[in-house]
Order: sequence, then structure tokens, then C-alpha cells
Amino acid sequence: MNDHTERLQDIAHLGHVELLTPKPEESLWYFTELLGLEAVHAEGQSVYLRGYGDYATTSFKLTEAPAPGIGHVAWRTVSEAALERRAQAIAATDLGLGWSNGDFGHGRCYRFRDPDGHLMEVYYEEARYDAPEGKRSALKNQPMRYSGRGAGVRRLDHLAMLANEVGPNRAFVAQHLGLQVREQVIYQNGGFEVGAWMSTTAVHHELAYVIDAKGAHGRLHHISFWIDNREDVLRAADILSENGVFIETGPAKHNNSQAFYLYSYEPGGNRVEIYSGGYLVFAPDFQPVVWNEEERGTGVYWGGALPDSFLQYATPDVAASADETAGVTPEVPKIDPL
Repeated sequence: MNDHTERLQDIAHLGHVELLTPKPEESLWYFTELLGLEAVHAEGQSVYLRGYGDYATTSFKLTEAPAPGIGHVAWRTVSEAALERRAQAIAATDLGLGWSNGDFGHGRCYRFRDPDGHLMEVYYEEARYDAPEGKRSALKNQPMRYSGRGAGVRRLDHLAMLANEVGPNRAFVAQHLGLQVREQVIYQNGGFEVGAWMSTTAVHHELAYVIDAKGAHGRLHHISFWIDNREDVLRAADILSENGVFIETGPAKHNNSQAFYLYSYEPGGNRVEIYSGGYLVFAPDFQPVVWNEEERGTGVYWGGALPDSFLQYATPDVAASADETAGVTPEVPKIDPL
């Protein structure tokens, strides 16, 4: 049955992501020289970067920290009025943190945490990228010229975060940010929600929440950058391999999202996906696709099976549980956080 309730449309899209790294110089080399991002500003312990197809001045912030992980996730609203509405609604929960004057590339923002503890913000004012001489594209509708450096990722695409419980986080971002569920993985006859993939645009997902196999809070599974086609993903695998970067899994194709993927670890320890393909969602009455254990399988449509590290490792890393130390593997289902 279709739900005719008007959806919340105050959020335009995923705005930017901050990633923490204990090896800032090595991480910066990975993102600029191997992935092809452009560094546009440095301030304090942070460097601000962008893909050549991002319209904003910056979409990615890399910050030095004692351990790897997610710094914060930012969502751009559709207007100043929408920003005020979202701030007011979130402030009425116990998760609001208050207003900030903003950061390089964007104006004031309202900061908060999701139920699992991940730091987020909403903002509206944003500096549009104005390419300097030498970086302007011959294409008037492209923000900057393609550098031809590294893999040449075009833009920030999405991220996947781990959660102690998926349901409360999924419900929170649906209610307060208006993200729509595109796909879910639910096991044990509907009793155990393994993951939810959500977006506020037509792209398959901008944010995924997946159960944390180690019962921790506030951790990152991966961030993902869009690249134009499958051949570019294969070329990225060559570039990473030639530079001694460990490829965890792929290239292969997910069943969830139908996307072509490649996962590696940047030098600071965070997992990074290079991503292409997938399907778009245009139907306003789209019904989420729900997978059970049998339908889900390994989470791979074709390609090599996902390694155990794909389930067990996230940032920041956490110590093994008592069961793991004793050689007992916790009964956590195989999952595929896209």
C-alpha cells in the first residue's frame, strides 16, 4: 500500500564529510595523488579537498587526529528557512548540540549527534567553487578541469557508518533529515535489522547504517567517491597496486545497489571505496527493497567473496571482545556495508 504522507524535503543532499587520520601527510598523498582530489585550503590540522565535479568549494575535510575515523557528516539544506526548521526539530530531541559559526567553505550550522553518537551538522550557506586560472574547464558546465591525476574521482558519493542498533538511527535521520530508505537487510524472520541504505536525492544511498559486529558506537565503515565508469574502477586498482596500497576487496559488483566497487585502506587506516554504477530512484512512492538471509547471500552479485575484515574492521578500531580473545567467533551475520 502506498503511503501518501508528504515527505520531508528540507535536506538537499550530503554536503561534506570530515575524515580523521593519524598520518596526515600520507593520507593527503593518497587522496590527492592516487584518487585525484584537489586540495583547496589548509587550516590548523585540516586540509580541505574537492573532486573535480563537486560544485562546492570543498566536499571533503581531512583532519589530523590520534586515531582514524569519522570527524563529522554535514547535510546541506534547501534554504535558510529549512535550516531553521531542522535545527528547531533536532533541538527538541536530546541530541542537539547547538549552533556553530561554520567552517571554511560554509556558513553557520547546527550540530548534533545521531543516536549512535556520530557527529553531524546541517547548514545552508556554501561557497560555490570558482576555479582559478589554469584549473578552469573548457566545459562551461564543469566546475573545474579534469586533472588526469591518479584515478580521477569525480565527487564525494556516500558513506557507511556502523551502529550498535540500526533501527533508532534509521528512524532518526528519516524523521529529522527526511532521508528515504532504499534498501534494507533484515534477518531472523524480520527480527534483526542488519542494515539500511538511505538517501534524500535520486542516488541509491548517501548514507548507510550497518550493525556494528563488535557492539561499539560511533564508528565508520567507509567513505565512497564516485568515478565515471567500470573501466575507471579497474584503472584505479592498477594505480593503487602500483603504489603499494592494500586492496581489501573488489573490483566486483554488489547485489544491493547493483554498483561496481573497489575497497582499499588509506594510509591512516580508514576504508575508502571507489564506486560506479548503481541505480537511481525517481519514484516518489518507491518501496524499500528488503533482503533476508537467503536472498542476501554474501552481498556480492559477482566477484570474490567479501573477506572477514570487511565485517570485523572499522575505524576507530576496537579491541577484540573476550569471546574473540578466547577463540570464539561472535554469532554476527555476514553483512555488506556498501
